Amino acid sequence: MANPLKQLAGQTVIYGLSTILARIINFLFVPIYTRLLSPESYGVVTEFMAYIAVLQVVLVLGLETGCFRFANKEGVDPRRVYSNAFVTVFCISATFLALMLAFAMPISAALGYDGYSSCIRYIGGILALDSITAIMFAKLRQENKALKFAIIKTAKIITETAANLVLFLWFPKHVDSARWLLNFIPGTPDFSYVIFAIFISCVVCGLIFIPDLLRLSFRLDGKLLRQMLAYSLPLMVAALPGVVNDFLDRILFRYFDTNAEAWRSSLGLYQAAVKLAVIMNLFIQMFRYAAEPFFFRRAAEKDSKKLYASVQEYFTAFCGLVFLGVILYIDIIALILGPQFRSAVGVVPVMLLSYMILGMLFNVSMWYKLSGKTNMAIWITLSGLAVTAIVIILFMPKYSYWAAAFGHLASYVVMFAISSVLGAKYYPIPYRWGRLAGIVITMGAAYGASLLIDHALFADVVLGHSPAGQVAAKLGVHTALILSYLAAAWKLISR
Repeated sequence: MANPLKQLAGQTVIYGLSTILARIINFLFVPIYTRLLSPESYGVVTEFMAYIAVLQVVLVLGLETGCFRFANKEGVDPRRVYSNAFVTVFCISATFLALMLAFAMPISAALGYDGYSSCIRYIGGILALDSITAIMFAKLRQENKALKFAIIKTAKIITETAANLVLFLWFPKHVDSARWLLNFIPGTPDFSYVIFAIFISCVVCGLIFIPDLLRLSFRLDGKLLRQMLAYSLPLMVAALPGVVNDFLDRILFRYFDTNAEAWRSSLGLYQAAVKLAVIMNLFIQMFRYAAEPFFFRRAAEKDSKKLYASVQEYFTAFCGLVFLGVILYIDIIALILGPQFRSAVGVVPVMLLSYMILGMLFNVSMWYKLSGKTNMAIWITLSGLAVTAIVIILFMPKYSYWAAAFGHLASYVVMFAISSVLGAKYYPIPYRWGRLAGIVITMGAAYGASLLIDHALFADVVLGHSPAGQVAAKLGVHTALILSYLAAAWKLISR
């Protein structure tokens, strides 16, 4: 078993690196976006990205996972499986793209973006190309071609990065020498630049896959396709609540924000603040890539459940460190954002805590994967979606993006509680809840102490406007609080 497990671990790293690279580069573009775009324009980007995330799940029909199941089925030719999946997704995506092209102007007008019908066309192209290439990426994974997968993903990321740099930093200064680009984007940077850069990267990714596409048979096997859809469509339906829950707040700003006329600005401010919390999300994503195969590998071992409980403790403690590391140095980290966007930094602690609970939820949710009761996942996710919707609908008209942040926190807390209770019943893991609570309380105490100390001693200390000695003293106190947290957390875990 050593070699297959070693191969799995190696592939996990390769797959993870390309995904994490995309997140890191996306984060590095925040200073550019928040300095060259207005909050309103950045809000439009955020809204469009939410639509893309939800619609892509629908267009792929869950066939990525369906391909894995049927391509490994005895007596089934994998080429037929992928030809079925590709032809099906291609036809649906092509139909969707045709509708987006035909109705781009009415759609843009209905959304309040008159004159930006080109963006609707680009989004149609992004969704069609991403859906089609999703099947090809699934094929690479099934064939254990992790390196090729990562290379193509990285090429797509680099293309998007280069396009953004050219559009935002070069083109506005050289409009006269590149007037042909005015057929695609305006001369002044706005949200369409971001969408167009993504569209270019999708085109490049599609072109890279042409040799692989030519090796498909493009023939439909009706009987096999019906079996694949019967398996895959429920997976798509099950995945939708989770994706919608992640992006529902962005979509509902249009309808429920405090200032109806300035909702795009509110959304842009909120999204910029969320980006500062992405450090926590990035760690959780890295952890998930390594943890999921680890949990399954250890499932048959005698003390596996005790090991899972220990993993949760160390994970929670490290999340606490990330939380404090961001919050207690927020004066420095907030400089990543443009000055117009810093007014929403107050929601960062809420989003960090939300992501921390989400990571803990991943750990406690392993019970239904390990026990085979995956049908319960959809009900847990639906409960979280309901909480998100209720909080946003009730409170966003009064509290704007604060309702969105607390909506996520409430949703993840409810899902964590439900999953913990069900896990204790169906796959009991001896979590030491006292220790976990102690870690969270210690983290909260360090954060609370920083607020009290700042109010008493450093109320007037502002980075860039106060003497260096005062700023250093404030950061020194915050560093001492982080070290105190680490000592306390270590004592809790190791006792």
